[in-house]
Amino acid sequence: MSKRNQFSEASLPLFACDEVAISPAIPKGKLPSYIADHRQRLRARFLSGGAEAMPDYELLELLLFRAIPRRDVKPLARLLLEKFNDFNGIISAPAERLLEVNGVGEAVICELKIVLASAQRLARSRILQRPVVSSWDALIDYCHTAMAHRDTEQFRVLFLDRKNTLIADEEQASGTVDHVPVYPREVVKRALELNASALILVHNHPSGDPTPSPEDISMTAQIERAAQALGLTLHDHLIIGKSTELSFRASGLL
Repeated sequence: MSKRNQFSEASLPLFACDEVAISPAIPKGKLPSYIADHRQRLRARFLSGGAEAMPDYELLELLLFRAIPRRDVKPLARLLLEKFNDFNGIISAPAERLLEVNGVGEAVICELKIVLASAQRLARSRILQRPVVSSWDALIDYCHTAMAHRDTEQFRVLFLDRKNTLIADEEQASGTVDHVPVYPREVVKRALELNASALILVHNHPSGDPTPSPEDISMTAQIERAAQALGLTLHDHLIIGKSTELSFRASGLL
């Protein structure tokens, strides 16, 4: 199972309820009608039309309602979108960067990370213990969900059995914004430990451009040689960008 970046109460400033306000808090009691009615309308639209019927800022408001029950959350939704561009960028952003936004505290971060974890778990359930060939689109979706919005490079290996069924997905290394150290020997060693027969390499480019670097090509060739020497098959190496991906196999690099 892949390792996830986590935050804890010890690693974040404590907020009773996101106390750093960008709009005045509402005194205890009944919500003003203009806020209560707005929230009710958004919830009704979501229930009737789903997420597709809502732009990013309204979907974000629905999340923020839970974290900040007594404050107009529109200004905070706007600030988050200005900083992180879209809904996916917001929920994927590191907790430290989210805290840079005035109005964000532990409650907001918790709600955002619950959504991120749910999305990743759902996407992962669609590919685990299933043949990769018949679930390739789901595999690509999972890789984008897990990696496309990271601000540092991460290198993962998907391990397959003899029927090309995914048996494990593990992070092998993480690095900087443009480099991640990868050791071919460790990759094939782990494949043998898992009794895997084939591999798919995956890493992200935080720049958004999935074009492979010379180092990417060289590293892939080293892993392919090490795998072949031990009777393992390297099916592909995927580079995940912000909105697209590159397949070494489809590009003729494998």
